[in-house]
Amino acid sequence: MNRLRRLPIVACLLALAGSAAAEPTRDLSIGLQDDPDSLDPVTSWSFVGRHVLQSLCDKLVDIDAQGQIVPMLATSWNWGDGAKSLTLQLRKGVVFHDGTPFDAAAVRFNIDRALNAKATRRKSEIEAIETVEVIDPLTVSIKLKQPSTPVLAALSDRAGMMVSPTAAIAAGEDFSKAPVCAGPYRFIEHKAQDRIVLERFPDHWRAGEFTFRRLVFRGIPDANVRLVNLRAGQLQLIERLAPTDFADVAKDPSLRILEAPTLGYYGITFNMANGQGRNATVANSKLVREAIDLAIDREAINKVVFDGHFEAGNQPFPPSSPYYDRDRPMRGRDLAAARAKLKQAGAEGLRLELLVPSDPQRQQVAEVLQSMLADAGITLDIQRMELMSLLARAKDGNFQAYLVGWSGRVDPDLNVTPLLGCGAGGNDGQYCNRQLEAALAAARAVADPEERRRLYKVVTGLLLDDLPISYLYHGRWIYGARADLEGLRGYPDGIIRLNGVGFAK
Repeated sequence: MNRLRRLPIVACLLALAGSAAAEPTRDLSIGLQDDPDSLDPVTSWSFVGRHVLQSLCDKLVDIDAQGQIVPMLATSWNWGDGAKSLTLQLRKGVVFHDGTPFDAAAVRFNIDRALNAKATRRKSEIEAIETVEVIDPLTVSIKLKQPSTPVLAALSDRAGMMVSPTAAIAAGEDFSKAPVCAGPYRFIEHKAQDRIVLERFPDHWRAGEFTFRRLVFRGIPDANVRLVNLRAGQLQLIERLAPTDFADVAKDPSLRILEAPTLGYYGITFNMANGQGRNATVANSKLVREAIDLAIDREAINKVVFDGHFEAGNQPFPPSSPYYDRDRPMRGRDLAAARAKLKQAGAEGLRLELLVPSDPQRQQVAEVLQSMLADAGITLDIQRMELMSLLARAKDGNFQAYLVGWSGRVDPDLNVTPLLGCGAGGNDGQYCNRQLEAALAAARAVADPEERRRLYKVVTGLLLDDLPISYLYHGRWIYGARADLEGLRGYPDGIIRLNGVGFAK
């Protein structure tokens, strides 16, 4: 293999495509930043879980390297009735890992489950769906309550992942313990805080494109430990290489770097109305949230923690997005204004607890925030937690604020509605703004890009005025891989795709 080379990926994150071997004889070990919270597409919320689910559960549609929606289990589709009806033609001959056939009835079951299952996190993504009608075994018609262009994009992610109705009914709420889907790899085992093992499914409709006998995913929060394992050959691919290791890894001929911008963001999410765990002073006062926001130097976070590899930001869309509002640029740090707002709100001496995942990188961000807020007279108490425990605690409302990222979606609605829509499954802070709801609904109902951009300016303005989230920065996906792993490509959703990827012969 040639010396390591840096591969900038224009589209967005890492995924994979390349040469395929005739017979799978080798395993692929992948280091993830965290252990996934759930392997049920309906309840999954962590980003790392999406890496595993991409290989486990095929979707109705997928996206290509340019972010365009392409066929997967649905071979074609068409809109009707003024974008209130979506008809899908399904792929013939697909089976789930338990042998159950995939058909229109299975699609109806899965969409009903995504909308109505206990603890579903998918409902807000596809809540525009009213009914699903089976036309024939390979044709399904989805009727919407109102026009909603993001529905198809949502079906390119977890809302569109198909699970076996037979297995889901039998397992009930325990489905995540042994998920059965229709992807290129089937579930073998999940040992929490250790590994997830998938095995190649020989009856997959494109099994020949997948070259690995088994996939082993390991959650390793410490980026240094992930890198050590990569160098030792215990892992062949790691996600989220620390930016501070970039230059060193670039000199190593046994490794390669892949990097790409994300569609998402990192920010501080405030508990606005979820139970007794919230900080009432913060939740009830926009002035206090403005003070916190003004005390933060976003450019300094990027320089200190990420060696300038990331991008400071203040909106749910990165500056490269057509939906970023350039009329509302990032404000500079203003300690005097922050202190004045705290005084006006009667909140001098404010104390706020921040939940932070246990990986060192996000811990460092929290420590920088702690120092910055202290300059404004705000005490930030950092509570370090393993990611799954943090997400469970947040969902229960037992938090004041947390520092968690959102990986981003190709449709802008899905960067806002699942997290801040009234009653949305991912809205842990239970923020609800009826003006925001109306603006989001209007944006979903139109397809014209210019009109959508105008409406998302309204959305961004409402969020910056109310600050249920203080947006901080937009990362870059930086992956490390063994130099002999061939066929690496980038996709805008940032998810690892293993079709056609293999080791050099």
